[in-house]
Amino acid sequence: MKPLKKASGPPFHEENQHQEFKQELLKVEDALATLKERYNQVQADRASQRKLQQRLKQLHHSELPNVKAELKQIQQQLELLELNLESQLFSWGSFKEPFWQAVRFGGLGVIIGWLLKSVAG
Repeated sequence: MKPLKKASGPPFHEENQHQEFKQELLKVEDALATLKERYNQVQADRASQRKLQQRLKQLHHSELPNVKAELKQIQQQLELLELNLESQLFSWGSFKEPFWQAVRFGGLGVIIGWLLKSVAG
């Protein structure tokens, strides 16, 4: 029996592709971990927000003298939680990739336009 021939192809190219795939896979895993952390933080912030809103409703019905200070503190905490929730939904990380894609392809479009104008005109 004849021995099987190995697939012809440069092993360096295959190794390079393997390394690139591993790097991309690590990036995806990191992005997923970041997304999970952000999701957990949003869930915790929303739970805190609900608790504070319930406490705020309870205090509105109370007429104790120290209620005003606690109401003000709760209101500040609610505002901070709202800011955290908004900033977590719209962060630079979520806009970074589309922004650079727009810059790259927009710049490429300008260059192609200049070339076409110089050739045609």
